[in-house]
Amino acid sequence: MNTKPYLIITAVIFVIVAVVHLLRLIYQWPVQIGTVIMPMWASCAGLVVASVLFVWAFLLLRKR
Repeated sequence: MNTKPYLIITAVIFVIVAVVHLLRLIYQWPVQIGTVIMPMWASCAGLVVASVLFVWAFLLLRKR
């Protein structure tokens, strides 16, 4: 079974998510969901998680 398209799409999605988190940290964009204001540390965690998942997908893609 060919998983290459899945890994490419996954890597692209996680890169986009990581870039958005990075931009939020750089420009201090506020995020509010309902009445809850999301703290900046949430974007730090999101940046780390998305980056790790991107690297993982990229490494799996290179193995194939």
